Amino acid sequence: MSLKIGDKAPDFVLQSSMGDTVRLSDYSGKNYVALIFYPGDETPGCTKQLCAVRNDFARFQAKNVKVFGVNPADIASHRKFVERQAFPFPLLVDPHRETAKAYGCVAALFIKRTVFVIDPGGVIVYMKQGMPSDAEILKAVPETNK
Repeated sequence: MSLKIGDKAPDFVLQSSMGDTVRLSDYSGKNYVALIFYPGDETPGCTKQLCAVRNDFARFQAKNVKVFGVNPADIASHRKFVERQAFPFPLLVDPHRETAKAYGCVAALFIKRTVFVIDPGGVIVYMKQGMPSDAEILKAVPETNK
């Protein structure tokens, strides 16, 4: 199944680097959600991408966007990555790549770097593979979402 803008985002239940459980449905009617699927903790491209989000995090907060990084690494790896880079957002553990599969982000042995923005109604309003700029990602969220 290939997702597209306008589709209902698949719900998920994943453990975060903070040890809590995160469900997409918890943000229904409340927040936009940015899901950043990335191949690996501590790799150059992933560090660059997530550090850019960290550096612009106030802009995401100003638009009431909850940000989550997602990949199959375990909690210990995620915690180390979060601490080392001072990420103000959690990383989610997708141990069997089920969420990545549901979002069409699995290719052979790795996770395809892909960003999704989901509106409070659970609808995908933005999706792009690669490393889109934070400005491009945030354009998907209206200014009135505060």
